[in-house]
Order: sequence, then structure tokens, then C-alpha cells
Amino acid sequence: MNTRFFGDTAILTGRSLRHIGRSPDTIVTTAITPIAMMLLFVYVFGGAIDTGSTENYVSYQLPGILLITIASGIAYTAYRLFQDKNGGMFDRFQSMPIARSAVLWGHVLTSVVANMISLVVVVLVALLMGFRTGASVLDWLAVIGILALFTLALTWLAVIPGLTAGTVEGASAFSYPLIFLPFLSSAFVPTDTMPAPVQAFAEHQPVTSIVDSIRAIFAGQDPGNEVWIALAWCVGLLVVAYVLATAAYRRRFA
Repeated sequence: MNTRFFGDTAILTGRSLRHIGRSPDTIVTTAITPIAMMLLFVYVFGGAIDTGSTENYVSYQLPGILLITIASGIAYTAYRLFQDKNGGMFDRFQSMPIARSAVLWGHVLTSVVANMISLVVVVLVALLMGFRTGASVLDWLAVIGILALFTLALTWLAVIPGLTAGTVEGASAFSYPLIFLPFLSSAFVPTDTMPAPVQAFAEHQPVTSIVDSIRAIFAGQDPGNEVWIALAWCVGLLVVAYVLATAAYRRRFA
């Protein structure tokens, strides 16, 4: 990576952020679905769910809602990549003296920024609903770091359908399984209440480790080994997604 890469990435990130600035409904739409789920689970189902915890239910399920927010948001990255690809923007960039990888990084960094804004909106709504935490500033920074790393990993995953899908629906629909994944984790109920096969899956997928780590940090507790497992999942997903995404980009625009 050289000076050109960083300069080109900054310019292309600014371009994508301006698009979002002209269409703020992207962020609003991304936040609405998780907020609706949070309202549903807290005020309709919350009283019937026994988590075995002393914390209120909005605090219990917030980490899972934050991950759903990210999964919802990255669909727009795939959509914007698909639009640039089919609109000829990538071909135009290929003819310009810019770092090729900066084209993808511009979209990826825009996704991280947009998702962070959506997460702030969701947390503010959770505070209005009764979410409370004794987390310190360093604890909050740790949570932000985990969420940013998870966003980065899923965004690179979103690059793949954005470059390879044949239709705009196919480009964005890949996020649906990711949105559903927290429901098969410890996000909303303890995993020990699940049937054995579901419990086995829930306890060995990335969302559970990430949710448990963030929940412990919010509660002012030591997440123990869970946080290292969560980070390992995030880094592993990031590496695999980055390799596959860049390979897809080279094949498409070689």
C-alpha cells in the first residue's frame, strides 16, 4: 500500500459517503427493522422469556439487535457495488490512474461509517427503552472495536454478491440468512433452553460468542475466553471474505 492507495481510498470513500448524505433514508431504513424487532421482543415477548438473568430484557437482547443492525446495513453495500458495476463506474475507474483496491475499500469504509451511525441510533432508542450499563469508557471502546471488526468482516462478505450477482435482488438478498443467524444464538434466549441439535449449532457459531462478549462487557463483567473466540471468528471471517472478494474483483475486471 502506498500514498496513492490512501489518497484514492479517501476520495472514493468521500464519494460514497456523499451518496449516503443525499439519501439518509438508507441509514433510517437500516435502523428501523432492528428497532422494530427490539420493540417487539421487549414489549410483546419480553415478559414471557426467562433469561435467568437479573438484567432487564432490553439490556439482555441489545447485543443481538446490534448485530442484526449490521447485517441489515451491509445489504446496501452489495446493492451499491452492483449499481456501480452495472452502471459502468468500475470500467471507468479501470481506465483512470487510481489504485484498483481503493475502489472496493471506498465502499467498505463507507459501510463501516454508515453502520456505526445506525448502531448509535439503535443504542439511543434502547436507552429510551430502559437499557442501562455500568460499562466504562474503555469498555465502550472495546464494544465499538468488536462491532467495527464484525462490520468490516461482513462488509467484505457483501462485496462478493455485489460483484457476482446477476440481479439487484440477488445482490442484496444474501443478507437475509445473516439477519436470521442471531435467532439461532444466545441473542434472545439462553442456549441451554434450546433442543440439543439447535443448541449445538448455537454454541458453535460466531454470533453467540460476539453476543456473550458484548453482553458481559455491558454488565461490567469479564468476558473471559469468549472475547478471544469472538475476535478469532471476526478475524477469520474477515480474512476469508477479503480473499474471496478480491479474487472475484480480479476475475470480473481482469
